[in-house]
Amino acid sequence: MTAYEHLQPAYRQYAALDTDERIAWLRADRWFETSQATSVMRRLEDLLSYPARDRMPCLLLYGDTGIGKTKIIRKFLRDHPPRFDRGTGITTMPVVAMQMPAEPVERDVYGELLSALGAPGPQYEAAWRLKAVCRSLMRDMGVRMLIIDEIHAVLTGTFRQQRIFLIVIRFLANDLKVPLICAGTDLARQALLTDQQLAERFEALHLKRWSNDKYLAQLLSSLAGILPLREPSDIGTAAVRQRVLELTDGVTVRIFRLIETAAVEAIRSGSERITLESFNAGELVLPLISMTRYSERQLQRRIAR
Repeated sequence: MTAYEHLQPAYRQYAALDTDERIAWLRADRWFETSQATSVMRRLEDLLSYPARDRMPCLLLYGDTGIGKTKIIRKFLRDHPPRFDRGTGITTMPVVAMQMPAEPVERDVYGELLSALGAPGPQYEAAWRLKAVCRSLMRDMGVRMLIIDEIHAVLTGTFRQQRIFLIVIRFLANDLKVPLICAGTDLARQALLTDQQLAERFEALHLKRWSNDKYLAQLLSSLAGILPLREPSDIGTAAVRQRVLELTDGVTVRIFRLIETAAVEAIRSGSERITLESFNAGELVLPLISMTRYSERQLQRRIAR
């Protein structure tokens, strides 16, 4: 009989590793396909192939912190990496992803963009000069999509700074004729809606929290099939799904961290499996925000009684 038949064939080898190796495997950063992530990736691929035109389509990807926006962006970047041509000495970069600076100052925006292009500019260069360098580099490098992460940070600036920033990104989209992808929290919608001309170009794609449905059941079932535990885990039941939601509020990164924590404890304790009782164990260390909200819900239930 094949060992560890409860695991998917490609992952059975990891259950044979020693304790430290299995824990290291659990804690490694990796991409995990979900239905929402697949939908976003398909839309990004579609926009990347969009022909140049005067008014390029744009996409706002928004949702709660930890819902998976940045993870999707990084996966898309890995799928479309820069290419260096030794013959010409030219680097092409189809997708450029920058992060919003701490303040939406025009010069800082161009500075972040240059860093994303791998060509950080002089710290005290004038904004008009940085702008010219950005435009030239993006054309030379064949940029076909610009992604701005943490776009909600624009709201930290004054009204005037916000207006200037929105004008800057609208100019880049118009001038370069590339799709503009913005990602952020729910506040990102508020930020973009302050510029009606820009907002009209944006599609809005909301990444929702998980709920107690077939999609969460599929996620937990898939995780049970890859975790390097030597006994079958029982995490596909309705009771487990409800408990996971109670502890995570349906936020993607918290779900994965919770399952990772439970799996590590299962390895260390020797139980080698995750069950409903695993999420009640005193040794289970939860993220601060999950503990706080779970305690609040418990208090509310007591008051209701």
